[in-house]
Amino acid sequence: MSSKQKHALSRVERVVPPLRFPEFEEEWTIENLGSLAENLSNRRIPITSNKREKGDIPYYGATGVIDYVKDFIFDEELLLISEDGANLLDRNYPIAYSISGKTWVNNHAHVLKFENKSTEILVQKYINSNSVEEYLTGKAQPKLNRRNLERIRIPLAKNPAEQQKIANCLSSLDEVITAETEKLDLLQDHKKGLLQQLFPNPMVNGETMVNGETMVNDETHNSQFTIHNSKVPKFRFPEFVNDGEWEETTLEKCLDYLQPTPYLVSSTDYDDKFETPVLTAGKTFILGYTDEKEGIFDKNLPVIIFDDFTTASKFVDFLFKAKSSAMKILLAKDDNNIKFMFEAIQNLKFEVSTHKRHWISVYSKLNILRPKDPKEQQKIAACLSAADELIAAQEEKIEQLQEHKKGLMQQLFPNHNP
Repeated sequence: MSSKQKHALSRVERVVPPLRFPEFEEEWTIENLGSLAENLSNRRIPITSNKREKGDIPYYGATGVIDYVKDFIFDEELLLISEDGANLLDRNYPIAYSISGKTWVNNHAHVLKFENKSTEILVQKYINSNSVEEYLTGKAQPKLNRRNLERIRIPLAKNPAEQQKIANCLSSLDEVITAETEKLDLLQDHKKGLLQQLFPNPMVNGETMVNGETMVNDETHNSQFTIHNSKVPKFRFPEFVNDGEWEETTLEKCLDYLQPTPYLVSSTDYDDKFETPVLTAGKTFILGYTDEKEGIFDKNLPVIIFDDFTTASKFVDFLFKAKSSAMKILLAKDDNNIKFMFEAIQNLKFEVSTHKRHWISVYSKLNILRPKDPKEQQKIAACLSAADELIAAQEEKIEQLQEHKKGLMQQLFPNHNP
């Protein structure tokens, strides 16, 4: 290492965070990550999937546990930081996470060992809350190499007691967020249970057999299970118990469609300060917000947005403009309930083919089961909507907590130029 590089690694800057606990007055420092921890990455050993001996030792990769193996190479408290992968930019998962006990780590995560646990916690939370894009190499496959990892500059309180206090504060908030996330998981599981009880067993490729059964492959667990097909749900509201089997019909008899052409946005100048969301087909769904006043879809709400290429669908109960022509706007026909139909589509098992426009060519022709009495549709829809409202409220609560944590991080850590 040159003298210039050594000087860069040892460079210290004095800074003070905007918010501090009153008992601390010492100035902070900004140090390179390489000076804060011992790098144990040379002890990593990747094992290809066909050579792993199954066991109960967690096998870690870039974003967490990917398998369990028989042996271990580490048995201590460590911080792992992703070395490569799109997640370094996308941040769908944390790129830094702590591990302890007997573990095995492959070559896709850097391994750091800290003398002080509170320092490890602060580094973890700082890395997960800030971009590391300037330290990455490679465009197609982002990579955080060891040299650049150790160059990442970390603001740190000089007083270990202040480090500990900040770490405790942030860890307590993370525990609250984790608890609320677990509540969200329970609510989502509750809705899944409702769907299983309120609808007959899933139709396979749009077909069902009365008193029949279908063998289904479960690739996740390398097994098969049997679906006992039925036209009667496991649970019915009391007033519909004697209504008999649900009737089989096709989606095109229940839903009509509109092309999004009259509602397409003409500008790509989106801004969160505008009011009207711009929708597209696919996972992104809401591209942004527009201030265009003409061509807003504002009638027949709610509707279903249907992706003509993937058959994914979204329930929409708000005004919108459309960006993609690769979608259909689905509306309920006659006395069908649009919310019921949306949930029924989610319950429909269908293998996407090579057709480019699924709704017209294939999807609308699929069979579906529905109650004979429209009031039963409405009752099921109301029940599921109530569950959705609880889920949405819990999601909003978690989002507010995460925003609070983001603001707290900005206050508890100094602002500095990389």
